[in-house]
Amino acid sequence: MVKPSVLVTRRWPAAVEAQLAESYNTVLNTGDKPMSPAELREAFKTYDAVLPTVTDTLSAEALDVPAAQTRILANYGVGYSHINEPAARDLGMTVTNTPDVLSECTADLAMTLLLMAARRAGEGERELRAGGWTGWRPTHLVGTKVSGKTLGIIGFGRIGQEMARRAHRGFGMNILVQNRSAVAPDALKQFNATQVDTVDDLLPQCDFVSLHCPGGAANRHLINGRRLDLLKPDAFLINTARGEVVDEHALVQSLTFDTIGGAALDVFDDEPRISPDLLQCDNLVMLPHLGSATRESREAMGFRVLDNLGDFFAGRPPRDRVI
Repeated sequence: MVKPSVLVTRRWPAAVEAQLAESYNTVLNTGDKPMSPAELREAFKTYDAVLPTVTDTLSAEALDVPAAQTRILANYGVGYSHINEPAARDLGMTVTNTPDVLSECTADLAMTLLLMAARRAGEGERELRAGGWTGWRPTHLVGTKVSGKTLGIIGFGRIGQEMARRAHRGFGMNILVQNRSAVAPDALKQFNATQVDTVDDLLPQCDFVSLHCPGGAANRHLINGRRLDLLKPDAFLINTARGEVVDEHALVQSLTFDTIGGAALDVFDDEPRISPDLLQCDNLVMLPHLGSATRESREAMGFRVLDNLGDFFAGRPPRDRVI
């Protein structure tokens, strides 16, 4: 029996690549660079399955392949806003993602960013490495206490709930939640959380706001200049969701004029290109999209893709089908 042909668009953990090679006729993108629309169109004509990541923009242009051979896009990651849904549907492609397995590690990183921003850790490390530290003094890099403060979580799915767990149980934070649908009472009760109706209702009440909502057109610039003005002048914004959720120009204005306390970003609107204006903001912590970057999570994501492929090619509904 001929094995299905599979293209992996970026390098994955070795253990996952080995299993893919054993189970399928697998081709790896050994250069580990994002593929162009033309390269992606050629792939869709050639392979039974294409395994993209968030760095692959599967636009209408890239999916303009009337005679596509590809039947499944088994995405490596939870978010899939980089895949043009109407175009994928028009081609009859199944799309899957990898939920659950990265929730804990992404929440760990969101909490890391929150703590770094509050305690000015990025500023401190930069000063130390530059040889600028002159010794301990009572007024040096004074930050903000985290324990007992109010955390607003926008998007209360798996990752948002893991963030609430860490913040409430680890730091005794008060949790406010804004979600596009009603959250089950039991899910709120375990963190003593309160759901509010709108983002505008949530922002003025929070000392910290952590974004865990989907990306895509519906949430583009959800956090804009008007909403940043709703934050307390000493509040902090944390984003580990998608870069497009935050209007970066408006954020730079808020940080530059100190109308908020600070921010921390793991994702960017045009990554890997970073706005030069963001780089000038000392009260901003930045990391290069490391949310799921642990060996355990990245391997588990890959094996979840393998589960979805196994279901699909066996004629079963994939467990994580999103389109």
